[in-house]
Amino acid sequence: MELVCPAGNLTSLKAAVDAGADAVYIGFRDATNARNFEGLNFDHDSMAQGIAHAHARGRRVFLALNTYPRPEGWPTWQSAVDRAADLGVDALIAADIGVLDYASTRHPGLNLHLSVQGSATSYEALRFYHEQFGVRRAVLPRVLSMAQVRQVVEHSPVQIEVFGFGSLCVMVEGRCLLSSYAAGKSPNTHGVCSPAAAVQWVETSKGLETRLGGVLVDSVPKGANAGYPTLCKGRYQVDGQTCYAIEQPTSLNTLDLLPELTEAGVAAIKLEGRQRSPAYVRQVTQVWRAAIDSCLRDPEHYRPLQEWQQVLGRVSEGQQTTLGAYARTWQ
Repeated sequence: MELVCPAGNLTSLKAAVDAGADAVYIGFRDATNARNFEGLNFDHDSMAQGIAHAHARGRRVFLALNTYPRPEGWPTWQSAVDRAADLGVDALIAADIGVLDYASTRHPGLNLHLSVQGSATSYEALRFYHEQFGVRRAVLPRVLSMAQVRQVVEHSPVQIEVFGFGSLCVMVEGRCLLSSYAAGKSPNTHGVCSPAAAVQWVETSKGLETRLGGVLVDSVPKGANAGYPTLCKGRYQVDGQTCYAIEQPTSLNTLDLLPELTEAGVAAIKLEGRQRSPAYVRQVTQVWRAAIDSCLRDPEHYRPLQEWQQVLGRVSEGQQTTLGAYARTWQ
């Protein structure tokens, strides 16, 4: 089972590789990348350095080119595919059918992975991507139960990668346009959820308000911690109550499920967090490297160590973790 870790910059890439990642996933500094935040990601030189650092240590580098092109911007996505091939990335993670078609036709030797942004939740969908574009691996959305993951893996013609830790996405993963409502940009089209230019922090007599594009997302008392404002994880008035109407801020943590994921035949565990710090990347990579190694040595007697859970708990969104959809026995 491969450990695939996030890297939002060169420092994070080196931290992940040196802490035990088998592969890292990165992105360009443009809208081709669903984590297109200011100050993050790679230009040509830093990407070349990162690839060299990883390859010298026997590790792999995947490029996330996982957004959906707008017609006027198509040349940007074509150029990104060409640059990725020239740089020698080990895999291109893509979602858009046009991007996959261009990559498979123009660069037939390029290893293609289907992004979680593709929202493929059935083996029939995976068979389509495999037959049409030669996709070799797919990242499953975080909406499937453990039973559903097993079924997909059993019948899939491609390797399956699943998220093991990190911030959760909601509803139909890969199709989030909520950010566009308030800020005019979304992860799917511009590569950014809640762009910093649209974020407002407003001090009031009652405490701190967080707003996105003028839309009130949350309000906390004075002295309390306020999370980064995203519409899906905001609090709203519903039926006379103020609550997290769509998704409560929390993080996925599947350390307990490692034996089941291994037995199911999952090829890789992916950690979320390209927008997080190098310190975060180093800590979660170290924990998951130790956990996967322990599970593979003796899956029958594997148990997550308390110190692992404590480290992950400290860096989790809202300092809370969940098994997410994996634990939905009714699915």
